[in-house]
Amino acid sequence: MAAHDALKRFLTSVIGRKMLMAVTGLLLIGFLIAHMSGNLLIFVSPEAFNDYSHALISNPLIYIAEFGLLALFVAHLASGILVTRNNKLARPVAYQADEYAGAPSRKSIASSTMIYSGILVLLFVPLHLWSFKFGAYYESAADPGVRDLHRLVIEKFAHAGYVAWYVLAMIVIGFHLWHGFGSGFESLGVKYRKGLRRFGQALAVVIAGGFTMIPLLVYFMGEQP
Repeated sequence: MAAHDALKRFLTSVIGRKMLMAVTGLLLIGFLIAHMSGNLLIFVSPEAFNDYSHALISNPLIYIAEFGLLALFVAHLASGILVTRNNKLARPVAYQADEYAGAPSRKSIASSTMIYSGILVLLFVPLHLWSFKFGAYYESAADPGVRDLHRLVIEKFAHAGYVAWYVLAMIVIGFHLWHGFGSGFESLGVKYRKGLRRFGQALAVVIAGGFTMIPLLVYFMGEQP
């Protein structure tokens, strides 16, 4: 009971919420890297992409993994909102201008818009799931019993409006990661060094660029990306 009370006090403290936001955020970045790597199989062949997606959804542990991802997402969002609220309460009078402060300050557009980019991600995720996970079901002609997710991706990214929305969302996620990676490690007590910041920024570009490349190449190159 004492341990439970201590954990509760920690998670309701400002430091605890920041650390929770950091841990969940870094774990979600790991998921994004794995998810992007799997998605890039679409450039290998339809069969490779379909086999990869089938291996995931046919694994009995997929439900546990999905529940874990949902828990990470909710915890990250909730802690982010609470930390932002605490910051506003601590500074009830807003600054007259919210501008990039320049060196040596780490204040930037990305850091100043974290809550807004997070809200857009909150809108994007359920729409993305609705479009692909719960989208039209096609069976692969080359491998009966396997969902032809490759065909669904090609169909979705044949529409300019959907491509524009997807690319916008990935750019916003890139901005979120641009600041979030280094900030997460800093919240966990890792000294904020220039190399760590640069690595996080490069990682943000790679992740956003990898996801963005898929709809753009599918749209402009047609059925065979």
